[in-house]
Amino acid sequence: MAVYRAFVTITLKKGVLDSQGKAVASSLHDMGYGKLEEVRVGRYVELALEAASHDEALTMTESICDDLLVNDLIEERRIEVVTGP
Repeated sequence: MAVYRAFVTITLKKGVLDSQGKAVASSLHDMGYGKLEEVRVGRYVELALEAASHDEALTMTESICDDLLVNDLIEERRIEVVTGP
């Protein structure tokens, strides 16, 4: 068994209203960042997993996302798995 690190980025799907992103964009416009077109706010989760292979670590991470971290109706995820503590 090896230790893997999984990096998960979770964002709202395109077309889903991102009220937090809109609030940040509004504040940045007020601060003089007028050329800013859009802000999207999301979450970042890092996991340390013990698994027999890269594929097992990826499958475990996908399962964790499905079970708890990601609401598939409104969110999408990007997963990166690397070897290391």
